[in-house]
Amino acid sequence: MSSVFDPAPYPPCPSRFNLAAHVLSAAHRLPDKIALAVLHPTGAQRWSYARLRQSILGCATGLLNSGLAPGDRLLMRVGNCVEFPVAYLAAISVGIVPIPTSSQLTDPEVQVLIDMTHPAAILHDGLTACPTSVRVIRTDQMPDWYGLPPATVEYGDPDRLAYIIFTSGTSGAPRAVCHAHRAIWARGMMMEGWYGLHESDRLMHAGAFNWTYTLGTGLLDPWTKGATALIPAQGVEHAQIPLLLRRHEATIFAAAPGVYRHILKSGSLDLPKLRHGLSAGEKLPASVRDAWQSATGTRVFEAFGMSECSTFISSAPGSQLLSPESLGWPQPGRRVAIVGDAGPVPIGTAGIIAVHRTDPGLMLGYLNQPEETEARYQDDWFLTGDMGEMTENKDILYHGRADDMMNAGGFRVSPLEVEAALLRHPEIHEVGVTDIEIKPDTRIIAAYYVAETRIDTDSLTQFAADRLARYKQPRLYQRIGSLPRNANNKLLRRALPDQPTR
Repeated sequence: MSSVFDPAPYPPCPSRFNLAAHVLSAAHRLPDKIALAVLHPTGAQRWSYARLRQSILGCATGLLNSGLAPGDRLLMRVGNCVEFPVAYLAAISVGIVPIPTSSQLTDPEVQVLIDMTHPAAILHDGLTACPTSVRVIRTDQMPDWYGLPPATVEYGDPDRLAYIIFTSGTSGAPRAVCHAHRAIWARGMMMEGWYGLHESDRLMHAGAFNWTYTLGTGLLDPWTKGATALIPAQGVEHAQIPLLLRRHEATIFAAAPGVYRHILKSGSLDLPKLRHGLSAGEKLPASVRDAWQSATGTRVFEAFGMSECSTFISSAPGSQLLSPESLGWPQPGRRVAIVGDAGPVPIGTAGIIAVHRTDPGLMLGYLNQPEETEARYQDDWFLTGDMGEMTENKDILYHGRADDMMNAGGFRVSPLEVEAALLRHPEIHEVGVTDIEIKPDTRIIAAYYVAETRIDTDSLTQFAADRLARYKQPRLYQRIGSLPRNANNKLLRRALPDQPTR
């Protein structure tokens, strides 16, 4: 039996469609309901659905009045503030193409993105790094636009360009990923296959507004469903999140694995309204998942995806318990396979996780890179670059990035397995593992860990020997101050050897 999941197709996107209008559709029937609450330890800034819709469509009028036109690109240099999602949806509603960027980028890094995408203007908050090579529109104008007459929404082909996001992928160089309006329609498959999201839910996401995980899971999806989105304000620390979860009666919590780990250190986690958690961005360690369930009595459901297709494999409320290596199942309506050199491999065989090219959430392509786009396909399958294995149960076991796989004495070793074993050590807070060359044609596994103090190497060696086969055991241990991560908080394993030791 081949490693292919091919269910009944998801209902097609309407032929006349607009992403922003789809997100705001609940505003017509729930005008007075709170759509968004930006949370501070001492209070909250609240937006009703009616206010949100009026502000977005008024902002759209303001963008058009500023000289932008449908088809223009708007690079967004906006930090963790409500102006970000308002401007993002305002642009899409009238056919302007927003380009979200990480607030952490420097001027030279932003200039690279400008040269790639040639935006007509930059929306700037006055705080983030922003070159002056392109016309700048300041976000402090936006409150004056909120009361303007609502713009007329532009409907059209769901396959037309809606927005552009950046990914470094496996190359380390940024790539501009072009997404269609239909991308939001595809997220409906997550409602059943991951979220268990209802109109009555209050979903808190711990990330910043301008992270695509927060933007989709934390804002756009709750609004599409008519739920309430809760976002901690800029400056809120992880230790304060349990207080906000409890005080604002969050029913679903979404975060990256590292956030769960930090929150678990904060003390009591009495969260009576919480139904479950969501995790994405990187593999959730079993130790963190189990500790969260022990502390809160709730499960964390994990999802796998990427900038090119968001999430399409996940576990969900009501699903059975899975092994720590499992990501879950392909979401209902998703066509997923595990692919080798000759196509889908047999069940139980490792290969590249792939999603079918007809998936409505799959990107249009990389901007101005048709050859690089086509290189990501094998026949009708888009290759994610992540290794996996489909079981008889059709869930997907995760083996890590193909380029992160280690070679130790001729054996292929997943860093995830080694990291999961070392994270059980009571003194290790975080750990990253990679293989390094110590002399020509000789590579060893090295572990880089974060801990309060340096741990005796002999004790670490014995700890690993009790849990891992010899060929999987690190031969080098280094204590570092923090793990290197990219703008999306993903671990950069190949950068581990360059970190200063402590």
